[in-house]
Amino acid sequence: MGTTLALDIGNTRIKAGLFHGANLTEVMRWPVNAWAEVLAYARQVSAGQVVWAAVVPVEKTILAQLAREVPQMLEITHHALLPFSNAYQTPHTLGRDRLAAVAGAHALWPGKNCLVVDAGTCIKYDLLTAEGAYLGGNISPGASMRLKALNAFTAQLPLVPAVLPEDPIGRNTTTALQNGALRGAALEIAGFAETFGHLFPHLTVVLTGGDATFFAPLLPFAPLIEPNLTLHGLNHLLLFNINPHS
Repeated sequence: MGTTLALDIGNTRIKAGLFHGANLTEVMRWPVNAWAEVLAYARQVSAGQVVWAAVVPVEKTILAQLAREVPQMLEITHHALLPFSNAYQTPHTLGRDRLAAVAGAHALWPGKNCLVVDAGTCIKYDLLTAEGAYLGGNISPGASMRLKALNAFTAQLPLVPAVLPEDPIGRNTTTALQNGALRGAALEIAGFAETFGHLFPHLTVVLTGGDATFFAPLLPFAPLIEPNLTLHGLNHLLLFNINPHS
């Protein structure tokens, strides 16, 4: 089926994965407005298919240019065929990045109870059962958002760097804010993993997103880290939509 280009279009950047079948061979990143570079790359690698998901609107003129470069395109929305069942009560409001991350877990850890933790702008928790049922999950503020909110919604608390103090006790306002926001987020991740682990035995916890490596050492267990989970999921969804009976 040729070369597939998977595009994960976020709020601030475009992340691309080049696939040959199920094998990820290259990862590229651009600012979210760098479409000229994306188009040039698609032309350079002679992509036969593009699969994409966006959390921001993409201009129709950009999509038209991309369609001229690539024979086949698939946008992942709630209408896409899924290789797992979706029990989310409002599938039309489900973030496409969340859907793709769950698809990535389905592709890489089939037959496992998985908790996907995407630690980015927000921290997103998504549950996939061993039987292939997506049950939903939770969303909370990410590390940077927590620190910014403490500053923005108070009169006197400063905006502090996203640096974790060695001492878990905040001995001054800066370290109190850092511990509360950052160590608090790590405790939240650990708490959700424990809660869901009681419901689903032998739970595999997968960390992805920009802050995955920041949070991983703070957890009382060793999670799996997969920085390209969403890209794997997009490619998995493309393969399934092309041949759903394979």
